[in-house]
Amino acid sequence: MAFPLVPAPLAFNPDGVLWSPDYRDVYHSCHGGPEQARHVFLGGNDLPARWRGRERFVILETGFGAGLNFLTTWAAWRADPQACSRLHFVSLERHPFIRSDLRQAQARWTEFAPLAAELNASWPLPVPGIHRIRLDGGRLLLTLVLGDARQELRRLMLAADAFYLDGFAPDKNPELWTPEICKAIARLAAPGATLATWSVAGHLRAALSDCEFALEKRPGFAGKRQMLVGRYLSRKPHPYPAPAPAERHVIIIGAGVAGTSVAGELAGHDWQVTLLEARAAPGQGASGNIAGVMRPLPSVDDNFLARLTRAGFLAARAHLERLTAAGLPVRWGTSGALQLARDAEHEAAQIKAARALAMPEEFLRHLDGNAASALLGWPVRRGGWYFPSGGWVQPFSLCAANLLSHPERIHLCRNTPVSAISRANGMWRADDANGKIIARAPHMVMASGVAAPRFAPFSWLPQRSARGQVTWLPAEATPPLDILLCGQGYVTPPVDGVRVVGASYQLDDAADELRLADRDENLSKLEALLPGFCARIVPKGLHGRVGFRPMSPDRLPIVGAVPYAPNAPERLLHHSRHPPMYPGLWCVQGFGSRGIVWSALMADFLVSRMIGAPLPLPHDLTRAIAPERFLPTGARVRGGG
Repeated sequence: MAFPLVPAPLAFNPDGVLWSPDYRDVYHSCHGGPEQARHVFLGGNDLPARWRGRERFVILETGFGAGLNFLTTWAAWRADPQACSRLHFVSLERHPFIRSDLRQAQARWTEFAPLAAELNASWPLPVPGIHRIRLDGGRLLLTLVLGDARQELRRLMLAADAFYLDGFAPDKNPELWTPEICKAIARLAAPGATLATWSVAGHLRAALSDCEFALEKRPGFAGKRQMLVGRYLSRKPHPYPAPAPAERHVIIIGAGVAGTSVAGELAGHDWQVTLLEARAAPGQGASGNIAGVMRPLPSVDDNFLARLTRAGFLAARAHLERLTAAGLPVRWGTSGALQLARDAEHEAAQIKAARALAMPEEFLRHLDGNAASALLGWPVRRGGWYFPSGGWVQPFSLCAANLLSHPERIHLCRNTPVSAISRANGMWRADDANGKIIARAPHMVMASGVAAPRFAPFSWLPQRSARGQVTWLPAEATPPLDILLCGQGYVTPPVDGVRVVGASYQLDDAADELRLADRDENLSKLEALLPGFCARIVPKGLHGRVGFRPMSPDRLPIVGAVPYAPNAPERLLHHSRHPPMYPGLWCVQGFGSRGIVWSALMADFLVSRMIGAPLPLPHDLTRAIAPERFLPTGARVRGGG
């Protein structure tokens, strides 16, 4: 379970240096923070020389603090005409500053003012987990890991080229300088990785030497006599990542929110994308509703579903904000979202979860019945979870915006149903019903929703189709309601004069006609949420829509490399550690009713896997969504990689 984060207090010592009252230590040298960062961390890792000519360079820092090392590195990278194409900066922090305090802490470093302003604009709430912050036009990715480094370092999946070992002094913060931390760092080291730190403590040197780092003392900064640098000498194969593919052309099957999100992400990494859509326009399948729900789903034990919906919700919000800032035509609203309790037992569980998680009130709080009624402007029987930054999204507008984010590298083929896929001579091909080749590429991503199991490599996946019917209500026929309300059903704020009410749920039901029984069920759910709200509604003549959602047995997404089916030849299935994978075949499936919440995060995750970049999910969640989790026990992956 994620522990509640305690933000760092903003304080300065008598010399005006940023200070931690809790750890009784300064955040940087009194002789100059930027100068210390340049001398110890950039100089100690031989930067900028080592990132020059590289496509990607990865830095891992053990303590973000106020971001001084990050800003100094960003400025040096930006000023270097030979810098790597993309810089990944991964940093851990147990006690992050809140946005206003971070702004004030960084205000003293005027040389970084424009960079600090850009960082501050994207600074996340103090919510546990991995936050991906895209800066400098997307060329710089800050992966901010909010949590205890002792746990989070063991769960990260990346290969770091350089380490900044920073934090409060070993005698002030001993848990950040232990042999266990050093082992976790070595696990994440790419071949030849370097490290630098201002500490030369004997126990630290011994622990790093035991982890196969060759160490050297160099002159320290200002009044400090020595600092420590090192190079990783181990020749053990690194489990992650795979080399970046040389050929960057991919076929994506399906242009819903899943497929278009992956298309936009890959195109942003300079891939050529051929996107095949069976219908006349993107987002006409499960992504075709007028409006859909955007909110997380907490739990008292902070289980996989809770953590994935939290991470997905935050990633979706960030993605929507980027699209909007770019002037792209995505439609969404931050009306706030309220999830009412079903009954007294459920409300007690909601209250318990809210207290245990102790999230910032801007993210989650529980409202009692009176407060919920006041928020809604309508009397309700019970309270519920309130997500102030929740809201609605129009899925097909999100699809359009994703495709317009990099139109020069995305080729959309409409009215192009795919009947079969196959691989030969290192290339994947998609064929039509007559066996004619539609497209060929070295990589393929299956994002076709409920249609995926029709294709041979996916026939074994236990994904099922869930029919869902929504009902459209004319807003003028209902009382005012400007918030997204959820419970056993949901109702949206007006979008183009229409409220969306839903949704029915029938497994393995392929009927696509509207049903009166489902319409009445939706209205009944709304009446249970808001007694009397439907008084002026005349059911006859109401319209709606039917969609089919791809459901996994555990209600989690199915995203990653695709293993050979369980009935593949025995020679392919005898591996005990890792199941064999189809070369270049990937899938982003099983979103169910959470396509909006998961699409941006899963696109980032899948593309990071494909190109070998640091993952935006920890090890346990990577395993939880892996397609191979459905293989027979003997053939499953044992490391999530």
